[in-house]
Amino acid sequence: MGNASGFYGDRFDAMREMLTGGELDVLTGDYLAELTMLILGRDRLKDPAAGYARTFLRQLEECLGLAHERGVRIVTNAGGLNPAGLADAVRRLADRLGIPVRVAHVAGDDLTAAHPGSLAAHAYLGGFGITQCLRAGADVVVTGRVTDAALVTGPAAAHFGWSETEYDRLAGAVVAGHVLECGAQATGGNYAFFRDGDARRPGFPLAELHEDGSCVITKHPGTGGFVDVGTVTAQLLYETAGARYAGPDVTARLDTVRLSQDGPDRVRIEGVRGEAPPPTLKVGLNRLGGFRNEVVFVLTGLDIEAKAALVREQLEPALGKVADVRWELARTDRPDAPTEETASALLRLVVRDPDQGAVGRALSGAAVELALASYPGFHVLAPPGKGSPYGVFEDVYVPHGSVDHVAVLHDGRRIPVPPAHDTAVLDAVPQPSLPQPPEPGPTRRAPLGLVAGARSGDKGGNANVGVWARTDDAWRWLAHELTADRFRELIPESRELTVVRHVLPNLRALNFVVEGILGAGVAAQHRFDPQAKALGEWLRSRHLEIPEALL
Repeated sequence: MGNASGFYGDRFDAMREMLTGGELDVLTGDYLAELTMLILGRDRLKDPAAGYARTFLRQLEECLGLAHERGVRIVTNAGGLNPAGLADAVRRLADRLGIPVRVAHVAGDDLTAAHPGSLAAHAYLGGFGITQCLRAGADVVVTGRVTDAALVTGPAAAHFGWSETEYDRLAGAVVAGHVLECGAQATGGNYAFFRDGDARRPGFPLAELHEDGSCVITKHPGTGGFVDVGTVTAQLLYETAGARYAGPDVTARLDTVRLSQDGPDRVRIEGVRGEAPPPTLKVGLNRLGGFRNEVVFVLTGLDIEAKAALVREQLEPALGKVADVRWELARTDRPDAPTEETASALLRLVVRDPDQGAVGRALSGAAVELALASYPGFHVLAPPGKGSPYGVFEDVYVPHGSVDHVAVLHDGRRIPVPPAHDTAVLDAVPQPSLPQPPEPGPTRRAPLGLVAGARSGDKGGNANVGVWARTDDAWRWLAHELTADRFRELIPESRELTVVRHVLPNLRALNFVVEGILGAGVAAQHRFDPQAKALGEWLRSRHLEIPEALL
């Protein structure tokens, strides 16, 4: 099984590359994220027939014939908010191209009508709707909001004949799906130790799945990037939390995952245990939160703090009635700088309000009027606009049985997908024993990233930062040194927030969840890095006392 898309906007030619690069049975494409659902929701407001990832159709225009010739089935969540519409569009495309393919789709995730005021409300479905479509002979399966890993668990269950209660096998497929879902992030993309290989144009990942749920992560021969235990570890930690990784079909135990290098660009994943899924399904709610505007003032040379104070005081009268006003001063300036850019700091003003007028003309007029009447050297990166809408994401949970999960087959038959056979409440896993700490010895103040990798991301308003050691000796130090309190010390933004540390000894890893650091989610653009993509790299750049033996 291969992946040809990690997000809406990923490399266009990846589908052709995956279909022509080597052996393949199933090709998946993940196009959805929290922000994508909001974007598709706004598309649907303008056109009720929209709401799906149009890029996927353009890719199929080039590649549907290839997939048919090679017997590769395609499974994608590109249906977004309108999987039936995309399935119909694929059928029309196939008819026009003269390619006899059977197209099915999965329905039931759309709960918008039950959540008044939301732009889009969609339950995260599991993989067994996909399974039903494939067992009935579908060549292309289109879904809406299923879990990312369902794109792998559904085909795996169809191929191997797994039942809904074969939790260890399903959990293995969930782990494989989680590694594949973000495309090139498993093959050297966005990787802390990117200099270990050629990361200029990473290929897309493959999983060789086995009937027992184990797999090998690899890539097509001759494609760029690299696959090693580190790249797979990084992706396993991405947007996860503790030992239990819950989904609608199974709860995978990440603390049971065992990784080993199985040859060049081959990583074996085995030992994954699974448990019954939780009794509820996650529902992602997207709504419009109001209007947002921003302006970035450039402060150059001397008296940076005083210049910032002046412009803030000058704009106070225009901002007095705005609901949310945030100022951030980034001291990117250096003393005696050789260029004007490196002599400059950036003062960022972000405003939000339910009323577009409060953050639109009122702000832009007040800011522009300062052009000749403020600090010396006054200029901005770009003039403020009229204010744009922003979104808010939150998740709620509903019982499995409240969602009508349906496989709509290529011949129009509708097959209901029953809710989970058994469920189990997600209790906390006891903290595992830590390794013996290293013997005391000389230390040197140095960046954490010299001995540890990290990858970070967003889940609603929370961020997660996965940190792992590459050697047993480094793990013995990291497990004791990087506590939740030390994390707060290194990341000042988190000091007033709840930080939860999860320990995953099999991966030599720690996973930190920072609650509320992203406000109302990525669409609200609460902070400089609204998806926390670089939070892990910031952590790696922080200095602390590290044993010289590790350096």
